[in-house]
Amino acid sequence: MASPRTNTGDPARTIALLWRQSVPEQGRSTARGPRQGLSVDAIVEKAVALADAEGLDAVTMRKVAATAGTAPMTLYTYVPGKAELLDLMLDHVYGQMPRGTTAELPWRDRVRAVALENRALFDRHPWAASVSTTRPALGPGALAKYDHELASLDGLGLDDVTMDSALSWVLAFVQGWARTAADAAAARRESSLDEQQWWESAGPLLEQVLDPGAFPLASRVGTAAGQAQGAAWDAGRAFDFGLARALDGLAALIGR
Repeated sequence: MASPRTNTGDPARTIALLWRQSVPEQGRSTARGPRQGLSVDAIVEKAVALADAEGLDAVTMRKVAATAGTAPMTLYTYVPGKAELLDLMLDHVYGQMPRGTTAELPWRDRVRAVALENRALFDRHPWAASVSTTRPALGPGALAKYDHELASLDGLGLDDVTMDSALSWVLAFVQGWARTAADAAAARRESSLDEQQWWESAGPLLEQVLDPGAFPLASRVGTAAGQAQGAAWDAGRAFDFGLARALDGLAALIGR
């Protein structure tokens, strides 16, 4: 199943909405009743809260309309559909990201700060990690995020295209890690077992059928990793190791 993607709606309407050009700030419900005040910002906030609480699949135009206290047809007078709404949601959470001042820090600390800011974003909004942004939502939140993050690589002797590629590489690592972390959290919720409890249950069963001599490397390395981590995968260790290797790779690139 393909990941949800940004920029799958009408580009002209999406950009107009992202930059709040000629969008209605108040409308009237098609049903009989009192006038209802509504705005694009209010709709986006409702949708983000719904995704945070129940996941992105729960975000439908009908359900967002219900949480906003209006009729679905009224919602469509503000946002054409879920494709445009997704772009608005992602740009909204980008715009709200805390951004520290790191200009005086060494470049490794600046890039590490960018990675940690994105990790915090996915911790607050796990659904955002599942969204493919190869065609990015070109709103003010996304551009402010991009400009801020590029500053961590500015002045290091990299040309503009390499700066973009280096940033994309770091962000792809964080997003991939966040997807795995979200999957692990879902497994814990669904099984009611944390990683160590699951391994304590599954490990003895594996020992009954596994011949270590048939898989010597898997047996040796898997046992060592499991004992060190208390699980087959540890989110904190995976993030720290992966980010350190990403920084090492950038150091080699910058050194050239």
